[in-house]
Amino acid sequence: MTDTGTTDTPSSPIDLPLPASGEETPPPPLRVNRTRKGIHAKETPSSQADLDDAALYFNRELSHLQFNIRVLEQSLDASHPLLDRLMFLLIVSSNLDEFFEIRVAGLKHQLASFHEETGADGMTPTRVLSEVSRIGHEQVERQYRILNDVLVPALEEQKIRFRRRAQWTPEQAAWVADYFEEEIAPVISPIGLDPSHPFPRLVNKSLNFIVELEGTDAFGREGGMAILPAPRSLPRLIRLPEALCETGFTDYVFLSSMIHAHAHEVFPGMEVEGCYQFRLTRNADLSVDPEEVSDLASALRGELLARRYGSGVRLEVADNCPDSLIDFLLKQFELGEEDLYRVNGPVNLTRMMAVLGDVQRPDLRYRPFTPGLPKPLRGEVNLFSAIRQGDILLHHPFQSFTPVEDLLRQAARDPDVMAIKQTLYRTGADSAIVGALVEAARGGKEVTVVIELRARFDEADNLALASRLQEAGAIVIYGVMAYKTHAKMMHIVRREKGELRHYAHLGTGNYHAKTAKLYTDYSLMTANDELCDDVHKVFQQLSGMGKPRKINTLLHAPFTLHKTLVEMIDREAKLAENGKKARIVIKCNAMTEPKLIRALYRASQAGVTCDLIIRGMCCLRPGIPGISDNIRVRSIIGRFLEHTRVYYFHNDGKHEVWCSSADAMERNMFHRVETCFPLLDKKVAQQVRKDIDTYLLDNCQSWELDTEGQYHLRHPGAAEPISAQETLLYAYASQA
Repeated sequence: MTDTGTTDTPSSPIDLPLPASGEETPPPPLRVNRTRKGIHAKETPSSQADLDDAALYFNRELSHLQFNIRVLEQSLDASHPLLDRLMFLLIVSSNLDEFFEIRVAGLKHQLASFHEETGADGMTPTRVLSEVSRIGHEQVERQYRILNDVLVPALEEQKIRFRRRAQWTPEQAAWVADYFEEEIAPVISPIGLDPSHPFPRLVNKSLNFIVELEGTDAFGREGGMAILPAPRSLPRLIRLPEALCETGFTDYVFLSSMIHAHAHEVFPGMEVEGCYQFRLTRNADLSVDPEEVSDLASALRGELLARRYGSGVRLEVADNCPDSLIDFLLKQFELGEEDLYRVNGPVNLTRMMAVLGDVQRPDLRYRPFTPGLPKPLRGEVNLFSAIRQGDILLHHPFQSFTPVEDLLRQAARDPDVMAIKQTLYRTGADSAIVGALVEAARGGKEVTVVIELRARFDEADNLALASRLQEAGAIVIYGVMAYKTHAKMMHIVRREKGELRHYAHLGTGNYHAKTAKLYTDYSLMTANDELCDDVHKVFQQLSGMGKPRKINTLLHAPFTLHKTLVEMIDREAKLAENGKKARIVIKCNAMTEPKLIRALYRASQAGVTCDLIIRGMCCLRPGIPGISDNIRVRSIIGRFLEHTRVYYFHNDGKHEVWCSSADAMERNMFHRVETCFPLLDKKVAQQVRKDIDTYLLDNCQSWELDTEGQYHLRHPGAAEPISAQETLLYAYASQA
């Protein structure tokens, strides 16, 4: 495949030791050694190269931050509509929240417990936290600069404004005063700080104010400090009535501005010397000991309450807050200066997402489209008949998710359907999938649902779904205690002409209709006997007990997936060494598992061309002479969140295409129940290969990773611009 694109525009680099550039072409095989000054090459046979050398790997957490930097870059890309550029900027805040709640919290826990672990990159938690702080502060400051200096002025040009207190007209100020009196004052609860009122426990990521007071209160107490939690029941962004705005303008006021303006009313008779917003991010990871839990659902309910009050990991404060108050807050939360983020604007940008749903400006959003359908599913279709004719593959969101829901609906109402089995990881509170399962169970069908209660930040929803299904008569299983059930599977048993016929659905993404419109994923609907039999066995293994079952066609984590992927990579290496055709293409969300990375290094050394399309974290270092110079790593960032997991092997012309629920990560390979399914139908496999080739040709939204850890946005130059997502949208979807 010819690469017609050029690269430039590096993102902020990760500060890691860099490999030497190597000698004149052709370079000799290299042995890479870590030294204080970086990596130095020694001429040794490549077979002796130390693939365990820490210098061959990027750090996972810093690579995660790089992904957010690429997302932030989208807010500056004028090819995106303006409100969607704002969306990208706000997504960064949401991503960083989870990054601190889980990843940074985990590193801090290691330090606190004196149990430091290093990954393949060899970086200690102390060093990683230092780099996280450096990069995090740079990017957060840049994020607010983009908001204030680029997006807010651009939105104002489109007559969408965020009004600060100094900009309120007298009429707007009067309306805000009424709103405060009627909506805010009745539910606000100030907390004065004195010996009988210690510093309160504040909910994770809640908006709060620290207030400086002067004067004497009704009980004779001298003024000092108070904490003012913003009511969680109120929106953080309030739209002003149209009659109070200039003609054609839509004006918003932040709740924080209203509280600032009327803080004195909360403390009558006292002088408010200062009022400053702040927000604490806490450790939100759930910890359930499998050896001490007899009822997972009950244990999780308790943990969900504890999540709101975990140890502090980050403090965000208004940039005008005095140092004395900041020091006081840092001491209260046992945080250091490196954990402090001073921000020029609202401390919780994610809440600005409300604007995207409130402003009716289709000219400032991506153009709408209608997801397409493959020919066998167009019109009034009996899905069982259609699937019997051959495997059907859907590529969401370019193609509709509705057939997946329809398959369950038809199964629920079909008198010939005997049993339905389903895994649920992230599904949504008002899921049509769950509604169909409830209908099937109430209709007397045998319905078994494996719900993963520990799907991070969806635990409460999944507990509610479990109760709803149980009340309908479904058998609900919570999977295997020590392994999250991340596989995406559906199994339907139907009686046809006196015999039982099996149908299955396998996917790379969750059974969630909303995210199916935003995430790219593959769905396979099949009546293939071998695939259906394997799906049946995986369900039996999840619900019952016993030794691992022999599964013939699927790859199954934590049992066969990792081992077989390594074997298939090594097979390509042997083919290349024997002068035969070999190639590997992997598309997934993360590449962090060291043994898989080492296998790819071996394949590269053997001469195998390896193309990796990794959306987020990538610990593999491409382009090292003699080690990874045949590996290229790309990341596609665009309108849709890339989520498909595809593993392709040329195999000397005997092409193999696999789709999976699993990323190339340790947790997916060893600590989760995952499936990886082959595309046995040649037309279906060819469709995915064509899609993958489209991604590799992208020269508009493709970022290429270099040896130094920098990502460069590819540009078409004189070539034709190619956006993979736009190309697929045009190919599969109907334009509205």
